[in-house]
Amino acid sequence: MSPTDRRARLDGRAVVLVVVCCALWGLNQVATKLALAEIPPLMQAAMRSAGAALLVAAWARWRGIRLFEHDGTACAGLAMGLLFALEFGCIFIGLQHTAASRMVVFIYLAPFVVALGMPFVAHDERLRPAQLAGLAAAFAGVVWAFAEGLHAPTAGSRKWLGDALGVAAAVIWGLTTLTLRGSRLASAAPEKTLLWQLAVSALALAAASWAGGETLVAVPGPGALWPLAFQIVVVTFASYLVWFWLLRHYPATRLSAFTLLTPVFGLLAGVLILGEPATARLLVALAAVCAGIALVNRA
Repeated sequence: MSPTDRRARLDGRAVVLVVVCCALWGLNQVATKLALAEIPPLMQAAMRSAGAALLVAAWARWRGIRLFEHDGTACAGLAMGLLFALEFGCIFIGLQHTAASRMVVFIYLAPFVVALGMPFVAHDERLRPAQLAGLAAAFAGVVWAFAEGLHAPTAGSRKWLGDALGVAAAVIWGLTTLTLRGSRLASAAPEKTLLWQLAVSALALAAASWAGGETLVAVPGPGALWPLAFQIVVVTFASYLVWFWLLRHYPATRLSAFTLLTPVFGLLAGVLILGEPATARLLVALAAVCAGIALVNRA
């Protein structure tokens, strides 16, 4: 596939790549939770972005990809980096006030933001009623899978604030995708798009960590460093690079529908790695998500 080639539908390669990305993002939640025992959240996010930014720069240099030429992407790149940092700021602050299970449900409103906003950016990506119904079915499956945790004890009476920040994070995530597709970054190299997002978010998250008074109690051990390395190398560098390549070549609305698989993969990772219980709700959710994605990607 040439750098400028765009497909109207997802082919087999795109489906495999986006499902692998979703599986890695679901596993990332477990890695983040393991590292949080020794590394504060905003500091961890800043370290992840900074480490992956160095890898992207080294990868681009090795492949001879020019990242710093003037091509009119600076404004969009700064916007994407700040949106990425703001999204994670909303998530981490929101988790102080609401349950993680509620937060996950609200975050995955993002595909709806993309589906509603993409017709204003790319008129050829308008979803038909059947496809919108498929998106709704997939989201209903996600809600069903996580409904068991919605009544768990939360962090106090300001649960509404955490919920609102979760919705805000979803809107920001959707806006990040729309910013990419509606700007000159849509035709830029995926490495350049990713570097903008990582470098800017690393600085913003580091500043937020410092302002919030986060510190390391002790030097992190292997139990935190290995999960952090997984986040940097596999998730933030490799999978995000693949994701931006997919967004450059395939319809963003259909790709976004697959991101609803991520919390289901996260639940599976929790069962297999953290020993969390598996329930019939997970099987129902998997069926609903698969059916919804099939509707969204119908010819």
